[in-house]
Amino acid sequence: MQFNDYRALGFTTLQNGLIAYYPQLQISDAELLLIIQLEAFGQRGELFPSNEKIAANTNLTVTDVGNLIQHLIDQNYLTIEQTTDSQDKIGNQYSLNKLYEALDHYIDQNILIKNKQNKTTRVTDNLENNPINYLSRKVEIEFGRYLSPIEREEISQWLSVDHYSPDIIELALREAVLSQAYSLKYIDRVLLNWQRHNLKTTAEVKRFLKRNR
Repeated sequence: MQFNDYRALGFTTLQNGLIAYYPQLQISDAELLLIIQLEAFGQRGELFPSNEKIAANTNLTVTDVGNLIQHLIDQNYLTIEQTTDSQDKIGNQYSLNKLYEALDHYIDQNILIKNKQNKTTRVTDNLENNPINYLSRKVEIEFGRYLSPIEREEISQWLSVDHYSPDIIELALREAVLSQAYSLKYIDRVLLNWQRHNLKTTAEVKRFLKRNR
């Protein structure tokens, strides 16, 4: 059987944003697999597939599928909507609209780079979630401008040379924004100050900040 023979089975379309950022939405790998199955069924016109059908397409058990569906519902990512067909028969269908609304919100707050007038200037299209890219995006979002290669290298050195954790760097970025100091030099001074106080975890930093507000 050749590839073209498999094309008869059709294709399923997924947003690249979902593939890239589902961990940030606290979606597990198993839940992503379930979402892919729901999209595959839905895009073929089957809007309320049984747990048994979904399980048959995966390595999940029927119980696993039921638990995953319930967890997505609890997270407000999946809803079950009532439908009425042309003969007035009432049925159900799954809807992932809430999931994509949450994804849109995450991208708007964390991925879109905006200027000071809150106008979007660029959508980052890098699907890598490595710390350097992630932190660079965060800084660009907060500063409202692009980072230079030298600035990106400085962020890289915070991670690889100074061994600051990404969470600590994010807290330092927040301190810079609160002080309206939009420079990496200010962030570096904050990080050095925390290092002098031997603060190594976000909990320690938060306690330190609370004491010194």
